Amino acid sequence: MSFLDIPTLRGSRVILEPLALEHADELAQAVDEDDLWQRWYTNIPAPSEMRADIERRLEQHAASQVVPWTIRRASDNRAVGMTTYLNISEQHRRLEIGSTWLAASAQRTGINAEAKLLLLGRAFETLECIAVEFRTHWHNQQSRGAIAGLGAKQDGVLRNHQLGRDGTLRDTVVFSIIASEWPTVRMSLTERLTRR
Repeated sequence: MSFLDIPTLRGSRVILEPLALEHADELAQAVDEDDLWQRWYTNIPAPSEMRADIERRLEQHAASQVVPWTIRRASDNRAVGMTTYLNISEQHRRLEIGSTWLAASAQRTGINAEAKLLLLGRAFETLECIAVEFRTHWHNQQSRGAIAGLGAKQDGVLRNHQLGRDGTLRDTVVFSIIASEWPTVRMSLTERLTRR
């Protein structure tokens, strides 16, 4: 089993399928729902940039750098976002889950929690990762809360880590879940999904 495989992952709320160019129109509509792409502290493609962003991610996958998925809502089979394995280190059995965004209509519906449950399950149970990271902008309070809500612990802050598309400096908050924490995180996410 390669870290770079892109299997379709299915839950009751969400289907994660390999990102493809034919998803561009649906994803452009999803990102345009609440002008997600206009938030200065995120790096979400604008509707007009969606095809180019998908092409870039597919090129990165071909170069063994990322594993990208389309997030599809199971109830209506509509593409509502993207997510990616990044910073993949098969040698050290670790990766990052990131570059995730969801349409406004898919937020706070359990879709993100179930998508993370599927991605973490694959990482820890199939790929036998020893750690999975999450990274977000210091000012993205919604993302920071969601990551902590998964059960990830904050490792630290990388100060002046990156330049934003508008030239601002980004402090990156790093979180992780380690293999010994996965059983508890899995139970917590599963229980959370049964209450929704």
